[in-house]
Amino acid sequence: MADTQVDEKRDAAADRKAAGLARQTARLAGRIQAFGREHGGAEAQLAYIGERGARIVLVGEDGGWGDLVAPSYAMAQSAVEQAGVTVHESFDGDLAAKVRTGPYEWKRMAGIQLGGSRAGAGG
Repeated sequence: MADTQVDEKRDAAADRKAAGLARQTARLAGRIQAFGREHGGAEAQLAYIGERGARIVLVGEDGGWGDLVAPSYAMAQSAVEQAGVTVHESFDGDLAAKVRTGPYEWKRMAGIQLGGSRAGAGG
């Protein structure tokens, strides 16, 4: 009898964890879809970033871009599938050509290249 109660508690905990992961994946998918609506559509590229999970880089049809971090590569894959966006294997070629950078990015890149401050911090 005691073994059955332990198994039931273990199953209930596993069910709660699975439901939490599903909700988190759905939230990521929703954010991806919102980005796509705001930018006339979206495409994505996934990058494994170690223990932190996976980075989802989004590029809009208007050249806008952004990123999200998922706690696992599997969750990132599931989120982009749920969102219905095209996923690229790498961030080059046509996908990279769509990205439009603004003054902030150019200033930041120039500062880093020239050994200056990062993002204008400190000077």
